[in-house]
Formats: sequence, C-alpha cells, structure tokens
Amino acid sequence: MVPALTLWLPTLLSAVVVFVASSVIHMVLGYHAGDVKPLPKEDETMAALRKLAIPPGDYAMPRAGSMKEMQSPAFVEKLKAGPVVFMTVRPSGPPTMTKSMVQWFVYLVFVSFFTAYITGRALGPGAPYLAVFRFAGAAAFSAYSLALLQHSIWWGRSWGATWKSVFDGFVYACLTAGVFGWLWPR
Repeated sequence: MVPALTLWLPTLLSAVVVFVASSVIHMVLGYHAGDVKPLPKEDETMAALRKLAIPPGDYAMPRAGSMKEMQSPAFVEKLKAGPVVFMTVRPSGPPTMTKSMVQWFVYLVFVSFFTAYITGRALGPGAPYLAVFRFAGAAAFSAYSLALLQHSIWWGRSWGATWKSVFDGFVYACLTAGVFGWLWPR
C-alpha cells in the first residue's frame, strides 16, 4: 500500500499533463468542432428567448410536474408535437475562460488524487510499471469517461459527441497512468 498523499508529485504532474493534452485536443486538433450544431433560425430563436428573460439553469421542455402527469394524454400530445428540448441557459456575455480553466484544473487534480488513492491501495512500493499503469489507467478512465455515457442515454446528447469525449478520457487516462507508472515509488 502507498498512501495517496505520498503520491503528490504524480498527482500534480498528471493533472498538468492532462491539462496540456486537453488544450491541444480542443484548441488545435478541432475534432470536437461539430459536437454542437447551430440552431436553425438562431437569431429569431435568440430574440424570442431573450424576451422571456430565462434565468441561468437547466431546463426541459415539455416538462411534466409528476410521473402521473407524464402519462396524461395532454403531456403525451406535447411530446408528439415537439420540440422536445433539454437546454442549459448560461449567463449572458462572453464566457469566463479563466474560471472554467481553473475549475477544469481542480477537477484534474481531484481525478488524479482518486487515481492515486485507488492505485495506492491496490499496489505497494516497487510495483511493476505495467501494474501501476493498469490500475491508474482504469481508475482515471472511470473518472474521465464512464459518466459521460449517461448524457446520451438520458438527455439525448449525440452519441458521436459522447464517444469523442470518451476517447478523450481514454487519452487522459493513458497519460495519467503513464505519469503514475513513471513516478511510482520504488
């Protein structure tokens, strides 16, 4: 067993490596560019929604107030007539990239810490590189990728976009596993 706090260097370094890799994936490679499609008649839709002054939050349309209402003929008709929408309304104005980047890095450290905890509980000092890689990679992949599937299952997100993000998580997990294998205590 290796205590997670003694693995502070691979925890922080793997977070930095994944931060750089994610920046390259999203800013240079560009294969996520088509994950979100433009809405037809965007200007008209934005003007109509702007008048409603919808506060930031997550919304569904139509939305039933109860399980019983979901089965009512009136609600079923709303679903049939459409559109059926799940949307997130963000505050107006340019996005605050600094805040998002800081939150992303904190998340990466969080994932790496749990990777350290799980791998440290499973293996002792001097464990072979491939054993460390396997445990750290599985833990990191679980954190980076598996929860993304429920966005397509329950919220209708494009499976293509989800699988691209799962692939990103696989890359992040391999990088994390490589750093842990490299810096594992001998």
